[in-house]
Amino acid sequence: MKILVLNWQDIQNPLGGGAEVHFHEIFKRIAAKGHSVTLYCSGFPGAPNREEIDGIKVIREGGRYLFNFHVPGRYFSEFRQEHFDVIVDDINKIPFFSPWFVKEPLVGIVHHLFGPAIFLEAPLIPAMYVSLSEKLAVRVYRNTPMAVVSESTRQELIGFGFPPSNIVLVQNAVNSVQYSLPAQDITPAPVIGHLGRLKKYKSVDHLIHAFSIVKLEIPDAKLKIIGDGDHRPALQRLAGELGLEKDVEFTGYLSQAEKVRHLHQLSVSVNCSAKEGWGLTVIEANSCGVPVVASDVPGLRDSVIDERTGLLFEFGNIEQMAQKILLMLRDENLRSRLRKEAIEWARTFNWDDSAAKMTLFLEGVIAQKKK
Repeated sequence: MKILVLNWQDIQNPLGGGAEVHFHEIFKRIAAKGHSVTLYCSGFPGAPNREEIDGIKVIREGGRYLFNFHVPGRYFSEFRQEHFDVIVDDINKIPFFSPWFVKEPLVGIVHHLFGPAIFLEAPLIPAMYVSLSEKLAVRVYRNTPMAVVSESTRQELIGFGFPPSNIVLVQNAVNSVQYSLPAQDITPAPVIGHLGRLKKYKSVDHLIHAFSIVKLEIPDAKLKIIGDGDHRPALQRLAGELGLEKDVEFTGYLSQAEKVRHLHQLSVSVNCSAKEGWGLTVIEANSCGVPVVASDVPGLRDSVIDERTGLLFEFGNIEQMAQKILLMLRDENLRSRLRKEAIEWARTFNWDDSAAKMTLFLEGVIAQKKK
């Protein structure tokens, strides 16, 4: 197959997240099978306009805020003449509305729709822009075959009128070689962690407030915030205002190896987001033997099995979050049981399987278009 993928960012972008990992891990495997994969995405400072990464031809243009306006022009000036077998629209952030102009077989990938959560992330005017774009997108893409990363997102699309037969589940997975157990088991120190991009809707401020409650009960506890993002300065100010600056470590952006090293230091990882497509960081933590405390929201309730691989709490309930963290830290038998099941759960997710499923999905859409 000759495949073109439209996505806002690529795996090298420092602001990339789970959507970029999902695309890259799956499509580098598809490329390794002999298929041609081209990614068209936005640029970032210091990035070349064109390069090849793991067999994927990457074309970058424009910045991340206005990239969607470049897509139709580049499609008609270049891509339309290249006779791709299928075009993949990786739908996150502002939709490209590709069904309006793409003539080739088209599929979409959806992690999650922001819905009301966008108003937690952005100021009113930009949030309204995203919200209206999403409301229009569910009408424009309704008959487009869709790959989703969780059952929650599948049900969300069905609720918007997408035909269930048009939706396939292609889950996130984990590289068990990269995200593995430490060389030897050690008694975990009281270290709480958060892994992921620092965006406002991820609600990491809730975790810092919960941590201040945990500190009253476990004075030597530490909080490690792994990752970077535009909400980091506000979170650092909050930690200072609460007198926690010596107990909260912000690692910033880390290499893969460094990220895993920090994960191995955690007693428990916390994901307090308002909404996720799946929660890739949950499975990454689980693969390293770290159970997760997470908000009971779409995506996270898919990736965390409550009381088996972690504990769920009501989103926004800071006191309940703190109590779940305290329970995990105090009850060694509970943490040991959750740790064991978390490792087994993570091992059920394999990128090779997801790539094979995506390949069959693309081949099926191409075959259907030819009929």
